[in-house]
Amino acid sequence: MSDMFVTLGTWNWLIFGVLLMALELLAPGIFLFWLGLAALLVGLISFAFAPGWQLQILLFALFAIAAVPIWRRLARASAAPSRDNPFLNRRAAGLVGREFTLEKPIIDGNGTVRIDDTVWRVAGPDAPAGSRVRIVQADGAHLTVAAA
Repeated sequence: MSDMFVTLGTWNWLIFGVLLMALELLAPGIFLFWLGLAALLVGLISFAFAPGWQLQILLFALFAIAAVPIWRRLARASAAPSRDNPFLNRRAAGLVGREFTLEKPIIDGNGTVRIDDTVWRVAGPDAPAGSRVRIVQADGAHLTVAAA
């Protein structure tokens, strides 16, 4: 058993790292990628310094543990709302304040308005078809309008 650890070489770490990253492709979850990266780093360090097997395993453990906060920071940054498009995945919120023409009249508080290629149900004071309305509130797919 100790012979296996003694023979831990640079190529073994590099192959192990590539294997872990390949497994990540088969079972995505982002976890194996970081372990593979840790193994690749140990392999690259082994090329330069030729550390003993104990230090190689210690480096692998340290790199794998250090990968967790790095992954969390990257995941948090990618999950943040886009500065270029603040209404991404909140399309209705981006409609507030805009004016549109009623497609069907608002009768008893309900009507429809066409916005781009979508017909939205709206609620507001009664108004005839063709009149201009301003979106004053958006709650999911429910828009509240007022006369423009």
